[in-house]
Amino acid sequence: MAPRGKRLSSTALEILFFLNGWYYATYFLLELFIFLYKLLLPYPAANLVLDVVMLLLYLGIEVIRLFFGTKGNLCQRKMPLGISVALTLPSAVMASYYLLLQTYVLRLEAIMNGILLLFCGAELLLEVLTLAAFSSMDKI
Repeated sequence: MAPRGKRLSSTALEILFFLNGWYYATYFLLELFIFLYKLLLPYPAANLVLDVVMLLLYLGIEVIRLFFGTKGNLCQRKMPLGISVALTLPSAVMASYYLLLQTYVLRLEAIMNGILLLFCGAELLLEVLTLAAFSSMDKI
């Protein structure tokens, strides 16, 4: 933990977490509505169930990742921020799945998932820099 008076939390990272939280909530609701639209398409039932279950799994991963990232950044703790870094890879894999591998990918979904991947990349970079700052204070 940082000495009293030293603030190592990243404001830019916290802003990204906040924006990503709101963006992901919007993304999740839009994706549910898109799945309702996709019911009009000849969508195999097994694939539809798989995609919806993966969306719910993605919701859980993203909520946990953002929670631990925010708490680790604000409390200046390495462990929660490290958990958030570790969950960034599964989050990026899920966004990539919805970008490239689901049965039907609409242009809107491609744009939304591209933005999610940008959030993941920017947050990963800032998380690593913030973890480095936290670690450097431990050595002093």
